[in-house]
Amino acid sequence: METNNRSLSLVELNALVRRSIRTCLPDEYWVQAELSDVRSNYSGHCYLEFVQKDTKSNALVAKARGIIWSNVYQLLKPYFERETGQAFVSGIKVLVKVTVDFHELYGYSLTVVDIDPSYTLGDMVRRRKEILRRLEADGILTMNKELELPELLQRIAVISSATAAGYGDFCNQLAHNAFGFVFYPKLFPAAMQGDQVEISIIAALDKIYASGIDWDAVVIIRGGGATSDLSGFDTYDLAAHCAQFPLPIITGIGHERDDTVLDLISHTRVKTPTAAAEFLINHQRQTAEHLEALALFFAESLPDRIRREKERLERCVSRIPSQVQMRLQRETFRQERLGKRMEMAWQTRLVREQYRLQVEQRLMSAAGRRLEQEQHRLQLLEQRVQAASPEVLLKRGYSLTLKDGKAVTDIAQLQAGDEVETRLAKGTFRSKVL
Repeated sequence: METNNRSLSLVELNALVRRSIRTCLPDEYWVQAELSDVRSNYSGHCYLEFVQKDTKSNALVAKARGIIWSNVYQLLKPYFERETGQAFVSGIKVLVKVTVDFHELYGYSLTVVDIDPSYTLGDMVRRRKEILRRLEADGILTMNKELELPELLQRIAVISSATAAGYGDFCNQLAHNAFGFVFYPKLFPAAMQGDQVEISIIAALDKIYASGIDWDAVVIIRGGGATSDLSGFDTYDLAAHCAQFPLPIITGIGHERDDTVLDLISHTRVKTPTAAAEFLINHQRQTAEHLEALALFFAESLPDRIRREKERLERCVSRIPSQVQMRLQRETFRQERLGKRMEMAWQTRLVREQYRLQVEQRLMSAAGRRLEQEQHRLQLLEQRVQAASPEVLLKRGYSLTLKDGKAVTDIAQLQAGDEVETRLAKGTFRSKVL
């Protein structure tokens, strides 16, 4: 492969790029962008990032370093905040006038010389507000905040990157706390930057829920970094999962100046991973102080309470003889009253029973007389029935004529040639009507 006789060093190439950019882009340009990672240093200069995101996927499509020199920043920042009522912080979408620069060592950057304060709020802030409004409409915005922290926060499920320095600081501070409190943290690894933040944190929450361990709280921690890297924490699905999670969620996923949707819906938001550890330690310290106060209260109040109860018991014991005597007298009076009432009741019952016996005797004699009368009446009826019997009439000389087995009582029932049967007291005979 043939090379040119004249080769360029990297410095020479970067210098050539710088001269070319200054030649091609010598003017000032108005640029629409979103602020990210806004920082001011001790000298008064403001260093920041400009980002642009895809409107559908929210993925970064462009990024550029920016700087506002101190003499411009001292005028531009108060002017912007006075005109808009909005702090000059990350997440604001701005319209700025910039010059394009290229440095051999620091590369491409934009220098801000002016800003239009009439431009609307950034897409990042607006999108966060839309997510919060949606969560509130769904009734889940404050669900995690309404959970009560357990008195003892020891079993901690930690969602973080295994290689993050913030996770090591968090565990180290818990393990070497000044009070000797014991914590049991367990890491559930998840991506803390990039496109996999939402998916991996939701998966970690599912693992925590399915682990079957009674965790006291969930801590989501991440170290510092550019604000643009926190966009994964500003999604509706992640916020909805965390808001409805049955355990309190403590977040420490950015610096003090960063404020994500996940921070706003979590139970407790702290600045950094070490601040999350301090919160847990302080909560345990408050619990320990409360228990110590209770122990002191019992130690101080129990002797007095025992003394009062002993005095009360002695008073009760001293009243027992008089109370027993009074009770015996009442029971004696009651027994006498009951005895008199029982005696009167038995006498009344005896009179009623004697009267009942007399009534029963009268009823028995009346029933005997009525029985004799009925027996006499039955005998008379029996005599009448016997006197009317056909056998008795036949013995007196009467006869009974039958035609076809039926008694003949009228001559009109017979015709010449009919055969009849005549029954006498002794025997029967048949005859024919002429």
